[in-house]
Amino acid sequence: MRQIVLTQTGQCGNQIGAKFWEVISDEHAIDSTSTYHGISDLQLERVNVYYNKSSGGRYLPRAVLVDLELGAMDSVRSGPLGQIFRPDNFIFCQCGAGNNWAKGHYTKCAELMESVIDIVRKESESCDCLQGFQLTYSLGAGTGSGMGTLLISKIREDILPTPKVSDTVVEPCNATLSVHQLIENADETFRVDNKALYNICSRTLKLPTPTYGDLNHLVGVTTCLRFPGQLNADLRKLAMNLILFPRLHFFMPGFAPLTSRGSQQYRALTMADFTQQMFDAKNMMAACDPRHGRYLMAAAIFRGCMSMREVDEQMFNIQNKNSSYFVDWLSYNIKTAVCDIPPQGLKTSSTFIGNNTAIQELFKLVSEQFTAMFRCKAFLHWYRGEGMDETDNMNDLVSEYQQYQDATADEEEFEEYAEEEVA
Repeated sequence: MRQIVLTQTGQCGNQIGAKFWEVISDEHAIDSTSTYHGISDLQLERVNVYYNKSSGGRYLPRAVLVDLELGAMDSVRSGPLGQIFRPDNFIFCQCGAGNNWAKGHYTKCAELMESVIDIVRKESESCDCLQGFQLTYSLGAGTGSGMGTLLISKIREDILPTPKVSDTVVEPCNATLSVHQLIENADETFRVDNKALYNICSRTLKLPTPTYGDLNHLVGVTTCLRFPGQLNADLRKLAMNLILFPRLHFFMPGFAPLTSRGSQQYRALTMADFTQQMFDAKNMMAACDPRHGRYLMAAAIFRGCMSMREVDEQMFNIQNKNSSYFVDWLSYNIKTAVCDIPPQGLKTSSTFIGNNTAIQELFKLVSEQFTAMFRCKAFLHWYRGEGMDETDNMNDLVSEYQQYQDATADEEEFEEYAEEEVA
């Protein structure tokens, strides 16, 4: 099976990564000592997608943990699965990026980047058939956005800033600079917005005070890579089906069923209910309404025992009933996959991945915040102090950013943009 190397950078990236390993370790029955205690061979059939098996029979995550300060590393080590990671794969220093993208991208990261690349190369070379790299980090922080995007450019799924859970005033600057790097260097980007996750936790799951752990627990679209199914899809197949044009590779994920704990016993979800909830704007993990745009392509990944015929019928029905929300120059806009293994605690579930032009709402929000700060030259001295020329990076990025938004806003300009890409 094709393997993946996961790199988690900065405080947010390491928090998401820790929750990711907690969830998939539970699904594969791997305990806090890296020992398998399951009862089904299916749990081990594709465990090597994310785990290396040591000579002692332990299953070790193929993870590289990076930060410019020690706090996040200590938090991971003291967590429930802190002992399953290789000690050499913790890479950190004690200087910090001070919420400064330029410091994380240009200066402080230089002290660690060589060590990070060495570990990433070592993990890659141990793979029999490397599928790709998965990175988790925050676009609005200093270490995550700066060092994370540099790491992408070095070796070739996010979280945009939001007032409800944002703690850094310079996040618009960091996010804008990061998006520029993602446009050029990333192949697939899953946009996960803190505001959307917060709303899901508080409104749908009825959690009175959502924590970062609750938010991070919702993140994950790796099922078909790790378990067998009737119709599977790996990262390459997802990219082939979802990305019509190279630069338009920003996806909005969703999940179903999402039900408060008190209501679960009163609901019996049918395939029609799954499909309806999966395409519901309230279930999207990006804070934008897909009804404000049109789907270029979408993917629906189902887990559990279900009929492929029923899945295909529901996908056909949802597209026919909502044809105005799909581009009309494609005959079929939905890619489906079915994994036979249900998630822990559920009989069936579904994950949604949409390539929708409404994603520009997120870009527009950050661009407006950044432009307001840039006009006043606010905080720019911190970025110039790290050797970055704002006229070469920020102004060009804002122009390119606006062009991307305009190109996906209406049909005529989108067609012109498509012709330019093809040419």
